[in-house]
Amino acid sequence: MSQTTGVILAMGATTVVNRTVFQGEPMDWRIPIATGLLAVGFSLAERAYPQGAEILAWTTFLTTLITRVDPKVPSPAESALAWWKQTSPKSSSNGRPGTPGGTRTTGQSGSMEA
Repeated sequence: MSQTTGVILAMGATTVVNRTVFQGEPMDWRIPIATGLLAVGFSLAERAYPQGAEILAWTTFLTTLITRVDPKVPSPAESALAWWKQTSPKSSSNGRPGTPGGTRTTGQSGSMEA
């Protein structure tokens, strides 16, 4: 297996899992088919220019993580951020900046007060 095949397959798997498991959308069979063809293409491109093909494969993987493939389905990064916000514990400062017990305000003299 070439150096780019795993990266390209991970890109396709991430897209499919984000769409079907996390968003509940129906399976789009064009994604695994296109991923397989893209893996073959990258494997062939790697024979001509190995370092460039590997850099391009990682670039496409990272791009897939942060952009939306389908406008109505959030990107994997957006899905992860929504999950993180949903499961994170509430902070003790009630969401206000400054000291844990309250906020820092600027008095009339311009000094910081707690």
